[in-house]
Amino acid sequence: MSEIPIKDVTPVNIHEKYDGVAAKQHAGKLYVRAISGFFQKLRTFSLWGLILGYFITPWINLEGHQAVWFDLPTRQFHIWGITFWPQDFILLAWLLIIAAFGLFTITTLAGRVWCGYTCPQTAWTLIFMWVEEKIEGTRNQRIKLDKAPMSASKISKKLAKHSIWLIISLLTGLAFVGYFYPIRDLAPDLLSFSIESSWAIFWLLFFTLATYGNAGWLREQVCTHMCPYARFQAVMFDEDTLIVSYDEKRGERGSGRGTRKKNIDPVKENIGDCIDCNICVQVCPVGIDIRDGLQYQCIGCALCIDACDSVMDKMNYEKGLIRYTNEHALKGNEVHILRPKLIGYASVLIIMFSVFGYTVFNRTPLELDVMRDRGALYTNTSDGRVQNSYQIKIMNMSQEPHDFTIKLAGLEKGELVGKKHINLKNGEVGSLPLSIKASAWELKTSRTDVQFTVTRDDGLEVSKESRFIGPAGG
Repeated sequence: MSEIPIKDVTPVNIHEKYDGVAAKQHAGKLYVRAISGFFQKLRTFSLWGLILGYFITPWINLEGHQAVWFDLPTRQFHIWGITFWPQDFILLAWLLIIAAFGLFTITTLAGRVWCGYTCPQTAWTLIFMWVEEKIEGTRNQRIKLDKAPMSASKISKKLAKHSIWLIISLLTGLAFVGYFYPIRDLAPDLLSFSIESSWAIFWLLFFTLATYGNAGWLREQVCTHMCPYARFQAVMFDEDTLIVSYDEKRGERGSGRGTRKKNIDPVKENIGDCIDCNICVQVCPVGIDIRDGLQYQCIGCALCIDACDSVMDKMNYEKGLIRYTNEHALKGNEVHILRPKLIGYASVLIIMFSVFGYTVFNRTPLELDVMRDRGALYTNTSDGRVQNSYQIKIMNMSQEPHDFTIKLAGLEKGELVGKKHINLKNGEVGSLPLSIKASAWELKTSRTDVQFTVTRDDGLEVSKESRFIGPAGG
């Protein structure tokens, strides 16, 4: 097993380390520099897609209700045309396990790309940073603004920024509550302060404050200190995992990194390609220096790649000083894309996803429950027969109304007494009291297995077993 080298990257004085251009100021605030490039465009596209999907989805209607709606009072969970019930809880557990294995597979293959391109914390931080830049200006302008004494201009900019942050946070909270509360009724009910909306108000305020705090104030602290994924991700890494890395051999060649004039050939001068501009540090949303090696804080966003490539272009150097690569490639060793751990994760993921999909699309949208009256083993009727009483519950789990018919099997010459037909709306639960009558001399044993069968008007059937109790010896 190869040993991972340990390097102390803690600066004694962060201002001295970055030659007066520190990523963080004395107050600990991170000032991120805006950058453009291929990975920034890819990241912006994916994160804005996630954000728009989050806000738009509650407003989409399918089959008379929201496309995604967790209806807690009726215990129905509508997800893109499929309705799940509490009986389907095992499917939720499977879905969480599948998501975990999906994360393991992606992390083993491509590192922490989930954090850089699809994480909600990253997405909302992107919105807040965009608002901040539009109002307060570029990185250097924001640093000067925070250092400047209080003035009407500074107060107005800060007030505008935080007001927009709060509006975005409020809209985020409204959208979240809208997944559990009919979103078209949400605003009127909130304004009426009805009893039914009290919990909605609580969760609205909670998620408004949580979004404002996480995306506006904590930002990289969530990724660095609060997110558990940052701590255990390294367990899934190996030397073939694709990560954002600095090519130290190229960047520190000869006398090492340093400033120089444009168009100087670093190979002839025996100096590294890195000009020590620190732009890779300034664009990092978590404030690390990728040149210090792989660090658990890195979210794999590749903004440092775009920043470094732009500098290499200006210097007429080859791109890729910072790039997506792996430890084996940096060392010049053979790279193994397919390896046992990755194959194992992917195989388990495919199997579980296939089983989950088959179960979901082939499950029966009809639930039958038979409860025998336990108050008496049996009763004798006036015509000399034995009677058992039952409570039949039928749950219509489909999205359309249906007619249902109940039949009895397993007891010859047994008579099913009571209403045997019922019509149920979509999602409705019907309860029918029924009884079975049979002649005592026709019972071979004191306990006979019987079967109730419910047939839907389109031919779908569900059966449930129960017991018929009679006098001992028949």
